Amino acid sequence: MDEDNSSSTESHKRGSSALQLGPCKKALKSDPLVSHGRHFGRTVFALCNYPSLLTSGVLRLEQLEDMERREHAVFETLLDSYPGLLERLKEGSEDSCWRTGELHIGKGAACARGEDTKSLKPVIIDWIAPAGEAVVPPLPRNSKISQGFNHPLTGRLLCPAELDWDDADTKQSLQSGELVVSGDQWPLFVYANEVFDPEDPWNGLLRSRLLVNAFRHIFTSPSSVDKEPKATRAGNARIHGMTTVTSASVAYVATQIQFALCSSSVFSCTDMVTDSETFYHSLLDLLEDPDERRKVTELLLWWNHQIFPMSSAAKRPLKANSALSKIRQKRAALKDADGGSA
Repeated sequence: MDEDNSSSTESHKRGSSALQLGPCKKALKSDPLVSHGRHFGRTVFALCNYPSLLTSGVLRLEQLEDMERREHAVFETLLDSYPGLLERLKEGSEDSCWRTGELHIGKGAACARGEDTKSLKPVIIDWIAPAGEAVVPPLPRNSKISQGFNHPLTGRLLCPAELDWDDADTKQSLQSGELVVSGDQWPLFVYANEVFDPEDPWNGLLRSRLLVNAFRHIFTSPSSVDKEPKATRAGNARIHGMTTVTSASVAYVATQIQFALCSSSVFSCTDMVTDSETFYHSLLDLLEDPDERRKVTELLLWWNHQIFPMSSAAKRPLKANSALSKIRQKRAALKDADGGSA
């Protein structure tokens, strides 16, 4: 459930960014865009004010006004992913644009986010429990009050990677709230084996088992976490024809895990405990940085190998000295020698 203090219309009047989350109203009737909004929120942009995004996007197309880079990129992706949406927006009024964003796309994204939050709450405890051991002290499944920095397991995972959870003063400051963690201080759980290398912060980043478990749980099926799918219905990825992992879907899953581990009972992007919106945006800032393209490409290749191993996006380049590579090189050389007739 999302908690916000102002309406999306008020946000629009203030000129706030469309990529800040607005409230979600109940849709008056079923619309295909609701289903589309569910997948769009998970894979392209999660915490978004969709009415503002659509209204500003249409204005830019018509008046060629400048728009914040990421906001317009999200808008164009939304148009490309749903044929006929642009015509629907242009033919309608500004109120119709608001209703499409708020009651359809926004509703779908918010419902998906709520479902994922609810489904991860109990299983996260199983994933973080030591193999073959009981969680001490116990973590109840019907309450989150003892989670976050209040528990040694969740506290270590949420501790900023650059800090030492085993340091008594650090632990006390985090538990008391004296040390406030901002969203751009990434928690240790985003790193493989919960190990942070200050000399190479990219090492293991966003490759943790916990992230992979949550991604499979949300996008393929809960049973696929154990690599033995038993689901009787298609997962979210198959329903929406998803065959590759996106940067935004990884950031979305990380944000869901952060909330699942914390002690807050209600998801709110303005919650100062989790600072979810800053956390989500900071991950996207890195994953969309052109200067980090090579590292991000390697990361997404790794992710596709974990989630969609049979897709073309998961295929690694052929080794230059492999038998298959040499056969293809020889064939190419023969074609060149024969003028392309070989």
